[in-house]
Amino acid sequence: MSRVQKCPNNVIVLLYFQYFWGNDSYELKRILKITVFVFILIYMQELYCFYHFYSSIESSSEMADFDRVCVYVDSHFKAVDSFTALGSMYFIHKSLKNIQQYDFNVNEFKAVSGHNKYVGSLEGVTSMEKEKFPKNFWPDYIAYSICCIILETQRNTFKWSRKGYMRTRWLIHNQGLDLVNVHLFHDASNLIACNSSPSVYSANRKKALRYVINRISESSYSPLPFFLFGDFNFRLDTLSLVQNLSMSAEIQKVKKDSSNEVEKIIYEEKDNDHKVLLHIETKLFAYLHQAVFRENNGKELLKYDKETSAFHDVITEEEIHFPPSYPYSEDYTKPTQYMNTRCPAWCDRILMSHSARDIIHRREEDENGVVYDTLGSNICMGDHKPVFLFFPMKTITH
Repeated sequence: MSRVQKCPNNVIVLLYFQYFWGNDSYELKRILKITVFVFILIYMQELYCFYHFYSSIESSSEMADFDRVCVYVDSHFKAVDSFTALGSMYFIHKSLKNIQQYDFNVNEFKAVSGHNKYVGSLEGVTSMEKEKFPKNFWPDYIAYSICCIILETQRNTFKWSRKGYMRTRWLIHNQGLDLVNVHLFHDASNLIACNSSPSVYSANRKKALRYVINRISESSYSPLPFFLFGDFNFRLDTLSLVQNLSMSAEIQKVKKDSSNEVEKIIYEEKDNDHKVLLHIETKLFAYLHQAVFRENNGKELLKYDKETSAFHDVITEEEIHFPPSYPYSEDYTKPTQYMNTRCPAWCDRILMSHSARDIIHRREEDENGVVYDTLGSNICMGDHKPVFLFFPMKTITH
């Protein structure tokens, strides 16, 4: 957080939370005490503790000078065809006069005033748009549909999880930009994830992300620079990583008694009394030398972080200087330790179009003018560490 303290005059801060944890509002208010922002954007993808977090932030002394607020929370869980559990909060400082928000119904920008809070299904709200991914994007839906056809059963019992995107569009000092909250598919099984390179899960995420980019770039609205943020669920190339971590180990595959299906893979050191080096099951990834994911912010493992490479033609990212953001222990006494449920990865990201990167104001004399980092590195923030990006923005004068 020392990098933040050296940046007293930033314009925009983007913060992404998987969900709100007990220390989130404390950490955010701590940043607000040591720097100045005029536009704060907070994004979430689960609704736990939302009301507590929002009331804590809105009523705090640090937010007293933010006189305009826009909040969108998709909380209508009974609307199974559209529920995403996504949320976006925007706080605008009184010093920022020239800002407008887009109305997708009338296709024009409008001035922002007052406190506007939309919580529920968000149906009819015209200052944002959201979409849940089509069912056929779900990793198991095709197999499920085939089974339904074979068994002649109805397809109404498929568990359709809440994945999708939410977009708002802004005009700040005559510079337009899209801000998009994205939640992509996770790896359901560690065993399946390390079967191939890239994994089948990676292919599903690639399809969904390309869909989002195409949707926000389509000609029905004039394309603008855009930022994408959220739990992309990007994972390391698990097969390649495991092969590297276990080069000198002996492999044992344990199969279920009634089938040929592998239920666990155990890698044992050839010496050192055959100590278990790595143990993988559907929801277990226990590596003996876990510190490798934290040393030098996991820099040596970035070569296995490949999922954004398919999109280099349209998106980019600030350089990563923080450890994998997931899955951290939820034990308050172990804030820097990872759980043994998944292979640690940079799931939580803030990406941008090349045109969005061009509107970031970079000063050669101020190497800390743009900061991309995690929040609460040394305190428990839940299994996902919140990720933030703040930067001065170029503006257009007419």
